[in-house]
This record gives sequence, structure tokens and C-alpha cells, in this order.
Amino acid sequence: MPTRKISLTAEQDAFIDRVVKAGDYQNASEAVRDALRVLRQKGREDALKLKALRAQIRIGLDALAAGEFIEIEEAQLEDYLPDLATSRATDT
Repeated sequence: MPTRKISLTAEQDAFIDRVVKAGDYQNASEAVRDALRVLRQKGREDALKLKALRAQIRIGLDALAAGEFIEIEEAQLEDYLPDLATSRATDT
């Protein structure tokens, strides 16, 4: 298995010591490998969220291009937002 020298802050080092001493991991390498797995998973989840957000933006832009929108004056915005939140909650 390849080895790599890394630098940790004192807080990170102490955290690794704590989780190893608590029995969560057998050694520091296990703890770091698990942290890397979590980081990789977070990256995948973030990519999926970004993909979903882009799809929703595309839907919104297409609706705008098709004229499927209403205009709200700034003075009416405070009254409109609670209604929008309520209608969104009942749509799901």
C-alpha cells in the first residue's frame, strides 16, 4: 500500500488520536482513509446537487422564454412570498 507524508494541525492530530483511542478505528491510517471516503462521497453528492440545481435553472429559464411568469412589483413582494411558499409546500 502506498504511503504519503501529510501535515496535520494539532487539532486534527488530537482528533485522530481521540477516535483511535475510543476504538472507532484501529489506527490513524484507518481514520484518514475513512475521512477520504467521506470526502469522496461528499464530492459525489455535491455534483448531484449541482446537476439538479442546473436542471431546475434550465426549467426556470425555459419557462421565462415561453412567457410563463408573472411580474410582481417590489411593493407586493412581501405579500407574495408567503403565498408562494404555501403553494410550493402543497405541490410536493
